[in-house]
Amino acid sequence: MSLHHHRIHFAEHLDLSAARPGLHLIRASGRAVQLDLPAGWMSLWLPLRGPLRLESTDSTWELAPGHLQIWRDGRLRTSARLPCWWLCLSGPEQAWRPHVLNGPDEQNNDLFPWEGAAPRDVQRLMVRLARLVSQPAELAANGAALVRTLCSLLLEQQRELQARLPRCSGRTQRRRQQTLLRLLRVQHLIRRHPEIRLDLNRLARSANYSPCHLIRIYREVFDETPTEFAARLRSDRAWRMVRETRMPVCEITEALGFESQSAFCRAFKNSFGLTATQARRMERPQVRAA
Repeated sequence: MSLHHHRIHFAEHLDLSAARPGLHLIRASGRAVQLDLPAGWMSLWLPLRGPLRLESTDSTWELAPGHLQIWRDGRLRTSARLPCWWLCLSGPEQAWRPHVLNGPDEQNNDLFPWEGAAPRDVQRLMVRLARLVSQPAELAANGAALVRTLCSLLLEQQRELQARLPRCSGRTQRRRQQTLLRLLRVQHLIRRHPEIRLDLNRLARSANYSPCHLIRIYREVFDETPTEFAARLRSDRAWRMVRETRMPVCEITEALGFESQSAFCRAFKNSFGLTATQARRMERPQVRAA
């Protein structure tokens, strides 16, 4: 297995645009560490301590410790303004293919962009792989199997997303995968800009669709329009901020991008059937000791 190892520390910068073929494992620690990955690469990001800042062509966001990011949509740069310790496994898509296409239905196996809490087994495999780089013999014997197992776990995690592929437009499996990638790019933009109402024209341009075509195909694949998806995320975030924080309603209004506090209060009551004050007074369920 061709696995190249890199370690970057405080204020160091690594650019893999001209890197050797194969997969690259990066271990980074400290403040102001930067990594640049070229377009056409797929990467797994796992911050273990401290938030990790990621920047693509049209979006910037932070990845919380213990969360996993799968990225395969253009160039990506990372930096850590605060002390941070993180792992990244990345490489050209052809370097991933032997490890991803290892199931009984190899033609349908593909990893898509995704972000969420990293499953415990995935965290353990990433850390174990990072430790193996100091043991070349064991890495040569077990490295490929570990990466295949890692990809299998991630494919299982994406089973529901994979099930949406037949809904995507395209005569071939590859075309349908490209359609899903475009729609996931739209989802990413909506998720990463919860405080503003995204322009539908901007979303359509990011997917290389017309606005009308984007609405139609997005609804066919995800059973809702991009606007409905954004409104649902906004409502979910509003509920969490009201129930799980002590932020004043005026600050929640500003954080969620509502034009006024009264507009937020109306939207909240329409969504949940009660006011923010009533929601905060609701008794929280108590966790019973085992």
